[in-house]
Amino acid sequence: MSENKLKLFKHLKHDLPASIVVYLVALPLCLGVAFASTDVEGITGMPNIFSGIIAGVIGGIVVGSLSGSGLGVSGPAAGLITIVLGAIVALGSFEAFLVAVIIAGIIQVIAGYLKAGVIGYYFPSSVIKGMLAAIGIILILKEIPHAFGYDADFMGDESFLQPDGHNTFSEIYYALQKTNVGAIIISVVSLAVLILFEQKFMKKIKLFSFLPGALFVVVLGVVLNSVFGMIDPSLALSGEHLVQLDVVRSMGDFQNLFTSPDFGVLSNPNVYIVGLTIAIIASLETLLSVEATDKLDPHKRITPTNRELKAQGVGNILSGLLGGLPITQVIVRSSANINSGGKTKMSTIFHGIILFLSVILIANVLNLIPLASLAAILLLIGYKLAKPSLIRGMYKLGWNQFLPFIVTIVVVVFTDLLKGIGVGILVAIIFILANYRFAITYSFKNMFFAFDKKKEGDTTTIVLAEEVNFFNKGAISKMLSELPEGSTLEIDGTNSRYIDYDVKEIIQDFEALGAKAKNITITMKGVKKINVMGGH
Repeated sequence: MSENKLKLFKHLKHDLPASIVVYLVALPLCLGVAFASTDVEGITGMPNIFSGIIAGVIGGIVVGSLSGSGLGVSGPAAGLITIVLGAIVALGSFEAFLVAVIIAGIIQVIAGYLKAGVIGYYFPSSVIKGMLAAIGIILILKEIPHAFGYDADFMGDESFLQPDGHNTFSEIYYALQKTNVGAIIISVVSLAVLILFEQKFMKKIKLFSFLPGALFVVVLGVVLNSVFGMIDPSLALSGEHLVQLDVVRSMGDFQNLFTSPDFGVLSNPNVYIVGLTIAIIASLETLLSVEATDKLDPHKRITPTNRELKAQGVGNILSGLLGGLPITQVIVRSSANINSGGKTKMSTIFHGIILFLSVILIANVLNLIPLASLAAILLLIGYKLAKPSLIRGMYKLGWNQFLPFIVTIVVVVFTDLLKGIGVGILVAIIFILANYRFAITYSFKNMFFAFDKKKEGDTTTIVLAEEVNFFNKGAISKMLSELPEGSTLEIDGTNSRYIDYDVKEIIQDFEALGAKAKNITITMKGVKKINVMGGH
């Protein structure tokens, strides 16, 4: 279903409330990533906290406008923090680093024109779902300390190992030793309100169907904390337990929020190496997020990955010019958008506008928001990404789907996103090779050539190969998306010995949504129905 079909401004009643939720999720994450990126001793010209906001605003407004993704949200990503810190040290200043960000953006734009986005089609469905579940688990584990009032680590941290020698689980242990009763009360009440807003009867009330529960939670958190201050100051939260933004009081303050790149470093070969590194990592994270977001999209729209790389590249060029951090599409914000009922890219754009206006005009009000309230919002998002029903459903699909899924979860939780995806894909490939026991005598090319296409008038016939696996899903997806409106499609899998779950999922999603939107008639032979585990 295309963006034109959805008519962007027709869905404001859904997109505007969703944008508020995305904004409430993005605000602490932008600040947290920026805060972590400033933690380098002995380096002059370090970024200020606003560098994360710049990236978030550009990711929302600019990338959101240029992207072909209906629900993807971009901004600064925690996965790039290590690269940012190492690059600033290597180049000697943040101003030099900004030049590398611009170079990274230029490389991404070129990659988009070279159609490098095709890489995104080669991530197995089981691995993507494992990544989503892993991020959900990480969110839950990382937000538990904030819910208990232990804010030693920045909100948005995804790393298992911490600079202080602790890890995700030991931080929970220390949080339980240093609980803050006021934070616990706020987080428990906030979770209760969020769960209440999930109930069907609440959605029938006009006011609550438009204003998201996350907004009520934030306001309630501010009110509760103010009441604590009046009746029992020991319960009141302050300092690191609240959002911390610089307050803009004059045009001079506003101008000081931005940093200009030092183009004098263009003669330094290291700046190009850093730029290439950022481009590769940011592009991979973006393509992973695109694939995951498309999996969660209720409309099963397919994001044009080459266009996404161009949009990300333009975003990074602007972010580098204005003093912002590198940008990628980010699954936490994207899933918040989807779970909050966003329909089109307008929710992404609106969140960027709200983010900019709020930090400029009402920073002093935002600084009253307890992190415990925001932790409750992220805890619920984490649960929706890692529901037990998803794990049970993947187990029922068999070991060839479940093992890559569970391995991806474990490795992502205990290391990082890219390592987890890499190991998950390796396990999925092992299953493919095991399935190809006679691959040497059988034509190995069928791993990559999935079908023969025949066309007679308005009827297109797709004859699937003997072996069809996730390597083929990109070609099949592209072919389905290019079918003209009102045509007839026949998919023949009678000669197929094996059709991978990923391919069946694409065909079934297209039959349920894409074909209906384009008035395409489909008949299938030899392609068994599957229980698609796409919902969260």
